[in-house]
Amino acid sequence: MKVILIRHGEPRYDEVLKRNYRVIRNDLGRLTALGVKQAETVSLDERLKGATLIVSSPYTRSLQTAAIISRLTNIPLTVENDLHEWIPDYNFSHPDMVDTAYHDFMKHRGVSYPEKKVDWESLESLETRTKNAIRPYLEHEKIIVVCHGMVMRALVDFDLHVDYCGIQEIEIF
Repeated sequence: MKVILIRHGEPRYDEVLKRNYRVIRNDLGRLTALGVKQAETVSLDERLKGATLIVSSPYTRSLQTAAIISRLTNIPLTVENDLHEWIPDYNFSHPDMVDTAYHDFMKHRGVSYPEKKVDWESLESLETRTKNAIRPYLEHEKIIVVCHGMVMRALVDFDLHVDYCGIQEIEIF
């Protein structure tokens, strides 16, 4: 099956920061005006032609991106909970240490080790979770998956940098 991975459009977090949301704040950020334009533009990309389904992360920024693409391409949309962003703290016990967890994850290239201060999700776990979320759609020849940069790193290349609404194509069997 061909999978067209699309990173969500540019997000904004001002509203959730204003409300002082802690653990879930980045989950709820919607797109900026530029992010909406990015989603509209990517919906015209020729690589999307022939896709029969859009599968989205449940996070607002991805779901809004996917909804725009779905509306403009007339491709049906579904949500897969396990396409969510990388988990910086499985226990949600260190909401102020997300940056620390991220830097530790990057330093160790996503490979878990016993002494880490925050129990972050390993790259291997992220890859497995993501592939398992996509597998129910194997009956399709081509799908679009709207997700996050870290998810794309797990599926394509750890050193990958993808711009907002950037595309990567992969095959999953």
